[in-house]
This record gives sequence, structure tokens and C-alpha cells, in this order.
Amino acid sequence: MSFDVLDEHEQGELVQKWLRENAAAIAAGIALGLVLIFGWRQWNSHQASQNEAAASRYQALADAVEAKKPDDALQVAETLRTEFPKSTYAVLAALQQAEIAVGKNDLAGAASALDWAREHARDGSLGALIALRSARVKLAQGDADAALKLVDGVPKGSYTATAAEIRGDAYVKLGRADDARKAYEEALANPANGAMMMPGSVLEMKLEDVGGSMPATGGLVVPAMEKPAS
Repeated sequence: MSFDVLDEHEQGELVQKWLRENAAAIAAGIALGLVLIFGWRQWNSHQASQNEAAASRYQALADAVEAKKPDDALQVAETLRTEFPKSTYAVLAALQQAEIAVGKNDLAGAASALDWAREHARDGSLGALIALRSARVKLAQGDADAALKLVDGVPKGSYTATAAEIRGDAYVKLGRADDARKAYEEALANPANGAMMMPGSVLEMKLEDVGGSMPATGGLVVPAMEKPAS
């Protein structure tokens, strides 16, 4: 007999029987739902508390930097990295550590801090910026191949001009003048450079050092050998 042809009494009996047979499962389901809701709220509260604490520590770091107390800043930064490794504030703290290390000519320390920041960065744009900073440090350490590898790992379209300039610097160290010229041309041709395209800029001087030049009126960069004879 199908359910829809039972009379009201029979339907009531079936429902009561089903409830009796499944009471334990229903109670367990309700209890589990309440636990999940409570747990979710507790997790959100914990996350908010952690984020607030990390923000407070980062403000202390910024204050130490502004007060020109690098040792205090490094201590706070290390605490951020240790206690809040998943926070963006910890990544920013590692960047600050790297900057302080560069100021002390501690390239190994800067490279280590940047490596940590790159591994923990969850934002793609921030990760690309960290990779480029790491590449500059690698160049300062004399490791042009490592710098190129880092730049090549940056997504296309992210900091195009900066990436091209660093690539050019790496090629110069490797003695690849033609590749360096092309990289500098790419950097100069990027609209994001703005003032960098002005005659006499550092980037233009780098280009000239590898045999390239740009018209005095701006625009596309052309190699020196392609300029019309005067």
C-alpha cells in the first residue's frame, strides 16, 4: 500500500514509528549541528582575536622603525613570525626584517627573511613583489642565475617594468649584453615607468651601457646601431 493512500490515522502511526526508530539519530544530528554552529562561532572569534593581536604587534613594529630602533623592530618582527605565521602581518614583518638586514649589509639575513615571506605569502601580488625583492638580493650576492629564476617565476603582467629591469641587471652580470638590452628596452617601454622614461634616468643609462638608446623625445626604445647616421 503506498503512503499517499493511507488514512490520517495510519499515516500518524507510521510517522510515530519512524520517529521512535530514528530518535537517537535525530538527537545526534541536532547535537552535532549545535556543536558545529558553536565551534564555527568560536573559530571566528579566535580568528578575529588573533588578527587583532597581530595588528597590534605590527603597529609596535612600525613604531620601532619610526623611532629608528632596528633591534627592537627585529625582535617584534620575529615574535610576529613565530606567533602568527599565517598572518599577512607576519609576512610584512619579514619584509621589514629584510629591509633592516640590507641596511646592515646582512644580505644572507635579508635573503632568509624574504624566503620566509615568499613561502608564507597568500596574496599573489604580494608574493610577486617579494620574489622581485629576493631577486635583487640574489643579484647583490652575485647569484644572477638565482635572480633570473625568481623573476621568471613572477606571473606575466605583475610588475612588468621592475621585473624586466631586474632581468636586465642579471643578464649584465652574466655577460649577456644583447639580452640585457632587450630587457631594459622592455622596462623603458612599459607605460608604468613614467618618470623612468625621462632622458638621463638610471634605467636609460643602464640601457646605454649595453649598447642601446632611446630617442630624446621618448617613445619606443631603439638600439644604438639602429639610429640613423648623422
